[in-house]
Amino acid sequence: MNIGDKVRLLRAKEQGVVSRFLPGDMIEIEIEDGFRIPVMRSELVEVSPLEAERLLKPTSYVPQKPASPSAPALSAILANQGIYLAFVPLNDREYSLHLVNNTDWDFPYTLGEESAGPTGGAQFRGVFSGVLKPKSQQKMNDLYRQDQFENWPTFVVQGLWFRAGKASLRPPFIKRFKARASTFFKNKVTVPVVNQTGFQTQLDADDAAPGALMPSPPTSNRTVRDAQPVAKPRTISAEDLKAEMLRAKSGVESVSVERPSSVVDLHIEALFPNGPGNRTSSDLLTVQLHAFERNLENAIASGMSDITFIHGVGSGALKSEIHRRLGQHPNTRYFEDAQKEKFGYGATKVTIK
Repeated sequence: MNIGDKVRLLRAKEQGVVSRFLPGDMIEIEIEDGFRIPVMRSELVEVSPLEAERLLKPTSYVPQKPASPSAPALSAILANQGIYLAFVPLNDREYSLHLVNNTDWDFPYTLGEESAGPTGGAQFRGVFSGVLKPKSQQKMNDLYRQDQFENWPTFVVQGLWFRAGKASLRPPFIKRFKARASTFFKNKVTVPVVNQTGFQTQLDADDAAPGALMPSPPTSNRTVRDAQPVAKPRTISAEDLKAEMLRAKSGVESVSVERPSSVVDLHIEALFPNGPGNRTSSDLLTVQLHAFERNLENAIASGMSDITFIHGVGSGALKSEIHRRLGQHPNTRYFEDAQKEKFGYGATKVTIK
């Protein structure tokens, strides 16, 4: 597949011409009316010359010239999160450990294990180190048996972030993960990149992406879900335990969810009234998608039947990514262009299950 080839989407009606190759196995295509959208290579099929001549309607538009190297990549969608520890069953008794990098960053890392020493302190053992390229994974070992689950160590992952060229500075992090039976075996999923069924935990789920609005606490002081800090055991007397069991329990705290507006404006001017500062176009797109995800989840949690997102037309990158995520969301009944007479093609209405 080369620049200028005619292609069409496997799961949509759009067809166009390849205009640029993007990072992360993405391809930018130019459809009719001059709009450019990023699409996964696996979602495209090349149109043969004979098919184009006999079946496809002729188009009168001419592909725009590719942007100069110095121009910002407005349609590039950068995956900033997606570092996983995954346990893939080898059989009904044993698991193999994988470290997965489902981001668009190079990820230099070290993996180790912490376990209780003979004197009560924690002992650390280095297991593996290396560099994971974007959208790649590394199998660590096959040493983990289900019948010894309670004796599995605390896994420690230390990592850095790297992208060639201009990129936002990201701090290094250290994460600890201790598997707990109450949550570990709850859901079996298809592990990204590995593409096998297993159990996983996302190590960077609580990390703010570059360009996020609020600063995050130092990563060295945070752990992933289910991680347990190493601490001396505390002795509780029988009298204290009995008193605690007999003590009257207060009512369960209700969890409040902020109900979003029925129409959410994702324009940069609405998200940054005082201007975007020195954020790059890629950072701004990440912030817009974060606002979309947050408001959609709040709408679902608060029982709304529908919500409308104003994304504008622009390059089409934001609209395309929103539609892709809505198509995969389990709580989306359907979505459509909202009030064309009011928004044109710049808004999407989502009907929630």
